[in-house]
Amino acid sequence: MNQSGKAAFPQIRIAPGAQVDDTAVLSPGTTVWELAQIREGAVLGSDCVVGRGVYVGPRVKIGRRVKLQNYALVYEPAELADGVFVGPAVVLTNDHHPRAVDADGRPKRAGDWDAVGVRVAEGASLGARSVCVAPVSIGRWAMVAAGAVVTRDVPDFALVAGVPARRIGWVGQAGERLRALPDRMGVWACPRNGALYAEQDGMLTELSTPYREEPNP
Repeated sequence: MNQSGKAAFPQIRIAPGAQVDDTAVLSPGTTVWELAQIREGAVLGSDCVVGRGVYVGPRVKIGRRVKLQNYALVYEPAELADGVFVGPAVVLTNDHHPRAVDADGRPKRAGDWDAVGVRVAEGASLGARSVCVAPVSIGRWAMVAAGAVVTRDVPDFALVAGVPARRIGWVGQAGERLRALPDRMGVWACPRNGALYAEQDGMLTELSTPYREEPNP
């Protein structure tokens, strides 16, 4: 890859003005829009969308069908699994004790601190302008509300919001907020597709049988 807008494979589109390091690995079907920067050693899976002004740090690992909306900042060593959505202006940090200078007043360099990363599991969504303060993990199909600040791990299917973020509900794979079934303790249903989920000890897992409402007599 290079900065000229030409790609090694015709299935990869790099818009003029984007910067993709020659050592970055992009897979077929991926599109990189204007002013995005993908640093050295970063790896992106197939069918990703990298929006305008996005920053992807060195050696960041990104799965397939990931969408990075405009001006998202993904600092190394973040890892994003398949199907992750990163909204506009989201920030994934990498320094838990940030300082511009050390205790003696000298400017800190790359070797003066240890980068810590954010891990985002399959299908999770990070709302616009949310911030994930590393080190944290975002669970499978979880959803972080717009503007939230995540400072601790988020369970699978959790819906979190606020500063700092707290769980306010559950969401299913369809992205809809789940509703509790009144006749089944600890069971939640998706209003869109009827998928069922069981809650136990603050965790949610999928059930195999979809929910069907009984018709009114």
